[in-house]
Amino acid sequence: MFNVTKKTMEWGDETLTLETGKVARQADGTVIATLGETSVMANVTFAKEPKPGQDFFPLTVHYQEKYYAAGKVPGGFFKREARPTEKETLTARLIDRPIRPLFVPGFKNEVLVMCTVLSHDLVNDPDVVAMIAASAALTISGAPFMGPIAGARVGFVDGEYVLNPSVDDMQGLRNNPEQRLDLVVAGTKDAVMMVESEAYELTEEEMLGAVTFAHEQIQPVIDLIISLAEDAAKEPFDFTPPDYSALYDVVKAAGEDQMKAAYAITDKQERVAAVAAAKDAIKAGLTEEQLEDANLGSALKKLESSVLRGSVVKEGKRIDGRALDTVRQIEVETGLLPRTHGSALFTRGETQGLVVTTLGTGDDEQFIDALHGNFKSNFMLHYNFPPYSVGEVGRVGSPGRREIGHGKLAWRALQAVLPASTDFPYTIRIVSEITESNGSSSMASVCGGSLSMMDAGVPLKAAVAGVAMGLVLEDDGSYAILTDILGDEDHLGDMDFKVAGTEEGITSLQMDIKVAGITPEIMQKALAQAKAGRLHILGEMNKAQAGTGEFSVHAPRIETMQIPTDKIREVIGSGGKVIREIVEVSGAKVDINDEGIIKIASPNGDAIQKAYDMIHSIVAEPEEGQVYKGKVVKIVDFGAFVNFFGKRDGLVHVSQIENRRLNHPSDVLKEGQDVYVKLLGFDDRGKVRLAMKMVDQETGEEIAKDKADAEE
Repeated sequence: MFNVTKKTMEWGDETLTLETGKVARQADGTVIATLGETSVMANVTFAKEPKPGQDFFPLTVHYQEKYYAAGKVPGGFFKREARPTEKETLTARLIDRPIRPLFVPGFKNEVLVMCTVLSHDLVNDPDVVAMIAASAALTISGAPFMGPIAGARVGFVDGEYVLNPSVDDMQGLRNNPEQRLDLVVAGTKDAVMMVESEAYELTEEEMLGAVTFAHEQIQPVIDLIISLAEDAAKEPFDFTPPDYSALYDVVKAAGEDQMKAAYAITDKQERVAAVAAAKDAIKAGLTEEQLEDANLGSALKKLESSVLRGSVVKEGKRIDGRALDTVRQIEVETGLLPRTHGSALFTRGETQGLVVTTLGTGDDEQFIDALHGNFKSNFMLHYNFPPYSVGEVGRVGSPGRREIGHGKLAWRALQAVLPASTDFPYTIRIVSEITESNGSSSMASVCGGSLSMMDAGVPLKAAVAGVAMGLVLEDDGSYAILTDILGDEDHLGDMDFKVAGTEEGITSLQMDIKVAGITPEIMQKALAQAKAGRLHILGEMNKAQAGTGEFSVHAPRIETMQIPTDKIREVIGSGGKVIREIVEVSGAKVDINDEGIIKIASPNGDAIQKAYDMIHSIVAEPEEGQVYKGKVVKIVDFGAFVNFFGKRDGLVHVSQIENRRLNHPSDVLKEGQDVYVKLLGFDDRGKVRLAMKMVDQETGEEIAKDKADAEE
């Protein structure tokens, strides 16, 4: 019944298996990839005809994590998987980015790639497995895909690169000083297509070495996919790229000069209007048949691309007149919002981000329900890209894939410089509102995020800046690397290369390549040019004196204290009674974890001190020989009981009240009276023995022994 094809190899410390022919046989291509005990099924389907008039490539990639894969039941009220999590969205983008450029140019049929996590061993991350499965499914589907690709994750420990480190090793790198890198690379046999990373101040050489290492390690996986395709691939889909050279010649002749004049305008809005006018002028000179040609959009884009690319490579001239390695003018302002905890306005040319930092308590940490377990995050970065930032109208809804991806890139870039939670026990939320965009707004979010955290008084290890690099690579091998690219240079260029970091090293690297043939030499030059740009931006940021931000009066103050774990129950009390009383009486927030670390938060320092004192009185032990202030709670014939240390009472024997004989304690004491007592010690039964007579009841100072003897 089944015609199963299965290929297996040893990859690193695990076994990688690709299987097809048993499940989902009606899809154009289905492969189940298994690494260790992590299995992902990839299903590929594609339309056999393009939609009429469609002038773009409609590729959709979905990645789904099923909770059953890890033996879990989903959280929430409905107990089923709902909208994509951040991890699912980011992984879908991770797969989309390297495969999109590898479809034959001109192919505009709808393609759907669905990756479903079927099993997760909590060791091997399913994102890389999904990428391999998707590549294999596309390769055997018959679609005009110029793959295969493969992907790998790389760690970096003690100067050594590690292939496919475990999920636990990559979880929370900030708290794991041994792990300095989480990098995913995707590539073909000959070229790297995509890089995504979180790093901890690695040098350019170390990052390039990691990318090279990953590309070497994926070669046997590519061979395995090819071996699978040789036995199981369907007949290639009959597709011939459309030849619109004649139409392009007409378009070029009609509007090349006007298009060049449009791209010579430096102001973005004026340039956009001039380009649109040039297109209208071109269309005005075309026949009815040419206007209805489905390839007209492609011909116009090709003209734009040739105009922009030609002047860059041949003349070293960019749209806005800058040199290839020049960063646009930068303006920085911090502390511009009076009630926020920290704020910064970062402007680089026509790209601007208003970035705001909010400091919260442990109650504000984000709970993340992931396949490999539930955990909390005390650092969040949210990125918003409204239509007005590019002068457009449009729908405003929940964050899309782009917003989530750009926010995560900035999050990764800033992770490396955050203080340890034990040193700075705050939850940090950054919101980047992109108010203008022409070029990399994600890198503006990195710069603005660093500045706004400094303005909020967050003790960062160093400032972080980011820069977006571009590439124009011609067929003859000539190329130009561009620093701080504009939107058009990104759209019409061959590479989007974003590098963020401190003066010491790289904290995040993201690279998307639209063509094969990016050599290590080009990458090395791009990294060196990016470093120069990054250092320039850091210099401009330092001029703003961002490190002098004072802690906002509107932010909560948090103090931490450590108590013995066997005292946790006493602080919480039965049903939380004691800790509720502490919160109500002091007015401070109190949070305690299983290790006995207590966070006390309030904008009011007195409230924090009051809560601290109340907790200290519960967990601390009274010290023999110390003087305490107490309250008489009960008088008996032989003495008085005094509450002197939290809820602890002790007996002051009648002989220890004063340096004279008393008929009855009530001669000098009454219930509710405040007194000073000295802890003499404990009797054989553990009862507390207190004394008053050697303590000055006015000042609480202990009376010198010779003076006490004289009085006696």
